[in-house]
Amino acid sequence: MKRLIGRRLFFGVLTLFLVSVVIFAATEILPGNAARAVLGRDATPAALTAMEKRMHLDRPLTTQYAVWLGGILTGNPGTSLVNGQNVMAEVMPRVRNSFTLLVLAGIIGVPLSVLAGILAASRQAGLFDNIVSVTALGLAATPEFAVGLLTIIIFATSVFRWLPPVSLVPPGSSVFSRPEILVLPVLTLVLVIFPYLFRMMRGSMVEILQSDYVEMARLKGVGSARIIFVHALPNAVAPTIQVVGLTFAYLAGGVVLVEYVFAYPGIGQSLVYSIFARDLPVIQFEVVLLSAFYVGLNIIADIATILVTPKLRAGAWQTP
Repeated sequence: MKRLIGRRLFFGVLTLFLVSVVIFAATEILPGNAARAVLGRDATPAALTAMEKRMHLDRPLTTQYAVWLGGILTGNPGTSLVNGQNVMAEVMPRVRNSFTLLVLAGIIGVPLSVLAGILAASRQAGLFDNIVSVTALGLAATPEFAVGLLTIIIFATSVFRWLPPVSLVPPGSSVFSRPEILVLPVLTLVLVIFPYLFRMMRGSMVEILQSDYVEMARLKGVGSARIIFVHALPNAVAPTIQVVGLTFAYLAGGVVLVEYVFAYPGIGQSLVYSIFARDLPVIQFEVVLLSAFYVGLNIIADIATILVTPKLRAGAWQTP
């Protein structure tokens, strides 16, 4: 198991290194001069030269990359070109806000999706199964921003006016100072992740419930609840764990749109504004954080799948 975790971590670090090269190269090949974009068209040659030196644009690309990567690894990713603040100090509060959204969406969405999948599989082709399956299919075909706009129309503007349509937070305040602003963004993320988790859980449970050992348990008179939660669920949950990891990794990108729709002060909104302002240090650091989140979730999902699956766990212990 230690070797398996070690291999996963090694390839995860290697992936992040390659991603960092791509991120740096992608921001460097953007058209135009970054220093001129910061100073404006009326900048003097002397000011441009000073800004290029400050941004290390006068050095070779390999040196620029080494300086940039070293700053990220040492916790000093640079200074914002827009407001002059330290990038770490500016980004981390927004990271905490985004993490709050994802945690709340996971606490609500994952159990809800798993339970709905179990109920639909145990009542296959029934009314509940048909209604939830069609609803999940519709949600899966709807983009995140459209789901967010739909929740605003229903719960904040046209139909009901129960909740605020935007999630504005005063500077320096916690999002929990106004917990009502979390409802619609969290609801949107729950609706976004529900179809994938539900369909995977339902498909796994249907397959397991039709297996020979479950049929044998029924013939022995084992109760339905015990069959589902003791015999079937442990074997059906492994694929769902993989999908949970992939879904939340996917939300690392989807949260950008959701936060922008609700004006939520998270990393997604910050990334959009930084792209408009061409604030390269902030863009690079935030994209690296999102990539690390994606890779980390995949590693955790792989390890969790092995731990909850007896056959895979036995194979991991026997791996030389």
